[in-house]
Amino acid sequence: MALIKWVTSIFTLLIFLQKPTFSNSSLIKEELAKIPLSFLNLAKEQELVEWMVGIRRTIHENPELGFEEFETSKLIRTELDKMGIPYKYPVAITGVVGFIGTGNPPFVAIRADMDALAMQEGVEWEHKSKVAGKMHGCGHDAHVAMLLGAAKMLQQNHKDLQGTVVLVFQPAEEGGGGAKKMLETGVLDNVAAIFGLHISAKYPIGAVATRPGPILAAAGFFEAVISGKGGHAALPHHTIDPILAASNVIVTLQHLVSREADPLDSQVVTIGKFQGGGAFNVIPDSVTIGGTFRAFTKESFEQLKKRIEEVIIGQSVVQKCNATVNFHIDGKPFYPVTKNNKDLHQHFQNVATDMLGPTNIIEMQPIMGSEDFSFFSEAIPGFFYYVGMKNETRGPSELGHSPYFKLNEDALPYGAALHASLATRYLLEYQQPKSTSMKASLHDEL
Repeated sequence: MALIKWVTSIFTLLIFLQKPTFSNSSLIKEELAKIPLSFLNLAKEQELVEWMVGIRRTIHENPELGFEEFETSKLIRTELDKMGIPYKYPVAITGVVGFIGTGNPPFVAIRADMDALAMQEGVEWEHKSKVAGKMHGCGHDAHVAMLLGAAKMLQQNHKDLQGTVVLVFQPAEEGGGGAKKMLETGVLDNVAAIFGLHISAKYPIGAVATRPGPILAAAGFFEAVISGKGGHAALPHHTIDPILAASNVIVTLQHLVSREADPLDSQVVTIGKFQGGGAFNVIPDSVTIGGTFRAFTKESFEQLKKRIEEVIIGQSVVQKCNATVNFHIDGKPFYPVTKNNKDLHQHFQNVATDMLGPTNIIEMQPIMGSEDFSFFSEAIPGFFYYVGMKNETRGPSELGHSPYFKLNEDALPYGAALHASLATRYLLEYQQPKSTSMKASLHDEL
């Protein structure tokens, strides 16, 4: 196979020259540049495409929420077993971590999230979700298929890898902080770099979008119960109205961004939940509100958290109510800012340009969404990017988290090839100091 010949020839040059990098060798640069396109051509072969599509559709029909991805995890392990790839399981309840290569450093990780969303699918098609109230509406089914596709290609030339590619199949990205729990197990302690991707309907098929530095915001959630004294709506003077208090709280919370934050420091406070009362003519005893807050620096994030609690309690007292505030850190941990390592950004630029051409590399603006890949990139040099899937000939596409989200499966080869290329080129271009081997600790299941 042409791909294996290219990779083998590069490793031979590496051993012969005994240099840590190849920046001074035009010959090796030429050979390196051929790897991404070779992986893309391989990923586009009909047999592999049909296999990835089948994996994706099976997962799509059987969505599972965070830390409940038992059947998804079983499917992944079954496919890894067929490929002869060793792995650790369970990691953070349902997670799987596979290993391709020598079992020795350098270790480079590529990651896919596995969980679905708690929503009813509104798209009528042959492979619609079979589980009421659950749907893969964010593309995580495709992420798993892409990573397995990359694993299949990498395993075909695993004997030529001078290092180890770590496959990270992560549970509970959608609010559960699965990445944080995986890190806490120590399974990624020796990893030198980690790459993650997300499918996107904003960018065209065959293009990728990313940026160096902060790319996604830190995020947290909060809920408050504002208590007063209920009574008849015709006699408000005999009550302490928690609806009025909650309304004042919501208005004042908006001032935290418009009047307290630096206009050049992007922040968001949004109330998405307001529950109180059940009758037109009754003032309730209490009201529950809830929302999210976002920021791009740790300092701004902590300040928002502090002021949200102060405003809710203080404004409630003004209206003679009392309030309790819960940030639900145990169930919904705060997500840090997702920051892309600048050295890995250059690595990504080189690899993606060799595969897709410079015009298909889009430098995006930071967005206020959040990703628990941020836990990985906070602990390990990390890089996160978007893989385009927009095809305007098929009409407009809904963005993620919509019940009408439809995935363009033509994007699967691009994600698989990028995973494989980024990992392979990293092992070729970065020779890390020797550290503890993972080889001795590999098991089919823990």
